[in-house]
Amino acid sequence: MSPPYRYCPDCAAPLALLGREEDGGFKQRLRCGACGFTHWNNPTPVLAAIVERDGHVLLARNAAWTARMYGLITGFMEAGETPEEGIRREIAEETSLEVSALSLVGVHDFQRMNQVIITYHAVAHGEVRLSPELVDYKLLPPGQVRCWPAGTGLALADWLRSRGHVPVFMESFASGA
Repeated sequence: MSPPYRYCPDCAAPLALLGREEDGGFKQRLRCGACGFTHWNNPTPVLAAIVERDGHVLLARNAAWTARMYGLITGFMEAGETPEEGIRREIAEETSLEVSALSLVGVHDFQRMNQVIITYHAVAHGEVRLSPELVDYKLLPPGQVRCWPAGTGLALADWLRSRGHVPVFMESFASGA
C-alpha cells in the first residue's frame, strides 16, 4: 500500500521516513524535514452491524464491489456521535430499518485497510429499502450464514459462536471489510 501522503500538507516539502524519540522509544514515521509535520497514520475506526430482522441476518452487497460478495452493514463514524449513534445512523441510512436493540460484539483490527472495526449486533424492524450504496441483500438464518476470514467476517464468526453456532468460512474470499 502506498503512503497516503508524499508531500507535507503544511509546507509542500517531500515527506521522508524519519526516526525520532517518541514516548520512550525510537519511532520511524513519515515526517517533514522542513517544518516537522508528522503523518501519524493511525487506524480509522469503522462501524459494523450484524443486523438481525425477524431472526434472520441481513447481508448486503455494496454497489462498488465487483465480486458478488455480501457483507455486514458498515460505515464511518461522524464527528460528534458515539459509536452506538453512528451504527444506528448507518443502519437507517443504508437499509431504512429501525434498531430496537443494540449490543457490542467486539473490536477487531483490519490491518490491510488500516482500520479498527467496532461491531454491534442490532435487532432491527421495518421494511428493507436499500440506499444507492447497496445493490442487493439477503436475509439468512444464522445457521446458514457463511463467514469470511478477515475484518467483519471474524466478528460475524464470534457472534455466531456466542449464539451456539459453529461458523462456516468461505473457501474463496474476494474482498470486503
